[in-house]
Amino acid sequence: MSAENAAFIRRWFEEVWNKKRIDAIDEMASPDLVGHGQAQHGFDMSREQFKQFARDVIAAFPDIRVDIELIVSESDLVAARWSATMTHKAPYIGMAATGRTVHITGTSIARIADGKVVEGWDNWDQLALLVQIGAVPAAAFAA
Repeated sequence: MSAENAAFIRRWFEEVWNKKRIDAIDEMASPDLVGHGQAQHGFDMSREQFKQFARDVIAAFPDIRVDIELIVSESDLVAARWSATMTHKAPYIGMAATGRTVHITGTSIARIADGKVVEGWDNWDQLALLVQIGAVPAAAFAA
């Protein structure tokens, strides 16, 4: 199961983000999907809400490219450490397009049952995105 789940998560990122196939979400995610951490803190998403989130990201960053850097899989869980590069070409969360290239990183964990994602946890660098598009000022955490 671990190798199958690793292949599944690679396919998920390729289809949804790199090929921008929103319909792949219906193919690969349970209708009862629960997503944690994709948007603002404390907000859990349904499959339909995740589809809208993906549409919004792809509309604002149409050249998004996600690369998987590491996958760890055990039982029905698979984790992927990833990075993404994209250009801010349309409004996003109220911020006008800046034309800036953005590089972010993240980790996603998915629970897979019957060949579909049923629950997902994302921890991605939302602050880096906001800093790079100029929505918030950069802060120095180390000298």
